[in-house]
Amino acid sequence: MLRERAPEAGPTTELMRKAYARWAPVYDVVYDKLTEPAARAAVEAAVAHGPRVLEAGVGTGLSLGYYPRDSFVCGVDLSEDMLKRARAKVRRKGLTHVKGLQVMDVCRLGYADASFDAVVAQFLITLVPNPEAALSEFLRVVRPGGGIVLANHFGQSDGPVARVEEIVAPLCTKIGWSSDFKATRIEAWARRNGVEVVGLAPTFPGGFFKILRMRKRG
Repeated sequence: MLRERAPEAGPTTELMRKAYARWAPVYDVVYDKLTEPAARAAVEAAVAHGPRVLEAGVGTGLSLGYYPRDSFVCGVDLSEDMLKRARAKVRRKGLTHVKGLQVMDVCRLGYADASFDAVVAQFLITLVPNPEAALSEFLRVVRPGGGIVLANHFGQSDGPVARVEEIVAPLCTKIGWSSDFKATRIEAWARRNGVEVVGLAPTFPGGFFKILRMRKRG
């Protein structure tokens, strides 16, 4: 299933690695309960397509315990510091359905075409340097008829809230969030690539996070 891909390096990627190294020790404390409902919803939507799931941007593995034990889950992340904590969770909790956790750039996945029933990315797509490149890689490694599931905060398309989100975007970026990234950008990518947008559903807290579901045409 794995294939060799040339590594992609750059200052943006390196800055992200350094940021994740700083966040790794405190990530679970900050985000666990806040993100759990959205993460559970994303996992449920992903496994509905089948047992073989790639979690892109798996981080410290907060959601690995939410998968059914008969699933086949691989996780990738840019940060080795995050993955060390994810591997520790897998060992401590006996998560035998997790088959591999690897350092990998989501814009250059080292998996063969059509390797998975679904790809799920949680709180990731608005932060990668090239979201469209990442989405295209997700599409490549998903089988025909499989799914792409994104859990994220997406900015409002218009109105006063949208203007506030655009104003505070630079501050949010500094703390690891994106406030003004619109779901319409992903929907435009889907139209260009013949991908079906299945739905965009709000979740906790108060609809701040949303689950965007897409399907690769068969």
